[in-house]
Amino acid sequence: GPGQAEMYAGLQELGVANGEDLKETLTNCTEPLKAIEQFQTENGVLLPSLQYALPFLDLHGTPRLEFHQSVFDELREKLLERVSAISLEGKVEERYKKLEDLLEKSFSLVKMPSIQPVVMCVMKHLPKVPEKKLKLVMADKDLYKACAVEVKRQIWQDNQALFGDEVSPLLKQYILEKENILFSNDISFLQNFFSPSPKTRRQGEVVQKLTQMIGKNVKLYDMVLQFLRTLFLRTRNVHYCTLRAELLMSLHDLEISEICTVDPCHKFTWCLDACIREKFVDNKRARELQGFLDGVKKGQEQVLGDLSMILCDPFAINTLALSTIRHLQDLVGQDTLPRESPDLLLLLRMLSLGQGAWDMIDSQVFKEPKMEAELITRFLPLLMSFVVDDHTFTVDQKLPSEEKGPLPYPSTIPEAFTKFLQENRIACEIGLYYILHITKQRNKNAFLRLLPALVETFSDLAFSDIFLHLLTGNLTLLSDEFALEEFCTSLFDGFFLTACSRKENVHRHVLRLLLHLHHKVAPAKLESLQKALEPTKQSGEAVKELYNQLSEKLELRKPSPAEVTETPSMELPLPTVPTPASR
Repeated sequence: GPGQAEMYAGLQELGVANGEDLKETLTNCTEPLKAIEQFQTENGVLLPSLQYALPFLDLHGTPRLEFHQSVFDELREKLLERVSAISLEGKVEERYKKLEDLLEKSFSLVKMPSIQPVVMCVMKHLPKVPEKKLKLVMADKDLYKACAVEVKRQIWQDNQALFGDEVSPLLKQYILEKENILFSNDISFLQNFFSPSPKTRRQGEVVQKLTQMIGKNVKLYDMVLQFLRTLFLRTRNVHYCTLRAELLMSLHDLEISEICTVDPCHKFTWCLDACIREKFVDNKRARELQGFLDGVKKGQEQVLGDLSMILCDPFAINTLALSTIRHLQDLVGQDTLPRESPDLLLLLRMLSLGQGAWDMIDSQVFKEPKMEAELITRFLPLLMSFVVDDHTFTVDQKLPSEEKGPLPYPSTIPEAFTKFLQENRIACEIGLYYILHITKQRNKNAFLRLLPALVETFSDLAFSDIFLHLLTGNLTLLSDEFALEEFCTSLFDGFFLTACSRKENVHRHVLRLLLHLHHKVAPAKLESLQKALEPTKQSGEAVKELYNQLSEKLELRKPSPAEVTETPSMELPLPTVPTPASR
């Protein structure tokens, strides 16, 4: 076929006879058998000792093709070893000259499956494959596919669009993996989105593949960062910020100094990575991070755009927010005001830089966002007063009953708190982490007190996937409260259901929670929730699927009609026990 002809066309250029030549010889000769014998002699393996060995193989019925093939395979292995050896020996210029000559001779045979590995091996060892050859490889899908990554890098670095096509499916896969974790049906306060260590995360398939594609090539690294910035701007999806940091740290793990030394964020990211590993920013590292921020020189402010993206990584925000809550608790114990704590102020500075990443990259105005004084003088002291309220209430509960004052748990929230959560992004982030903190402490009173403030928050942060993922996990610690009508009404009617119809993701998180805790919920409440959560025509597949899973579980729980007649009491709603807070 024409494929064959093309495949062997290169042989003629090298003065090696091919099938076409044999055909021509046979067409124009008088004695075909003699002609074949002569063709074999001229084009066979030129070793005198073989003259007698070949007829011997013929007697054993070994086809000549099989013999030539095995000789060929043997030679090819030797050649591949030799190419690899050449690439390491002698003076740099000389060895590359040898390889280039070899490539010149062999490239015309690149379509022959038997020779292709040799040509590919030569190219793989050439730090600069001639432009003409790269263009030929690029123009041929099969050749491009067969290329070593070392050759592809040389093609990619001058073809951003082609590189983008290779990287794009990996980035999609990465985002999908993150979302699958956030929406996973396994709900637990022990294992959550933030549990895996940075080192473990960097072993992920996408990070490893990108690291491999980039190699030591700064140009490709810059392209990937450019893709991540562009996608972050287009989608506001913060997982791209995580990937930005993971990629740099993956290259750091491999000690690829060619890239690490030119990325101005390297040392900052490395230090922050250690904090993320500990889920806490200690004093020593705080000083170090502050040094990097203070050290941004005039004319180099653009680095703030990159630093802000590193700080916008949810794993960084999580670490900064957890550290902030810990600091506030310590300050209550030391009777110190927030504005008197430099460590706390640094955490807030980094939080605002991270939270301001999108605006900074979008506007291309590279300066640190201004910290609002009110955040420090009013909002944080307010949070500290909640901590004090809890201490007071707990201590009071432990007093012997005759000394007990009539101390109900404070049920109202200062209006200022609600306003801060609506209008100030940093306040909102810290407020949400405080609510996660009290939930984790199983502090039901404090949780119910602050919950109403979550219905309207800055850019709906209380309905974001990361917060709801963590909240549902922590709520499993309060599972016994789900039997109480009042608790369920506050949580579901007062919070979740206010957003379910306009936010598909909230609908999914509520269903996840109920799949996990349905057996704890009072039957009457469960029934009304099942009605309220029924998917609409607009609902996506994920919601329908979860709803069906929940319905199946509830179907299994229903008593059979026979049982009902014997024990009608099953159908009665459980009496609700008034909780101390409702008195």
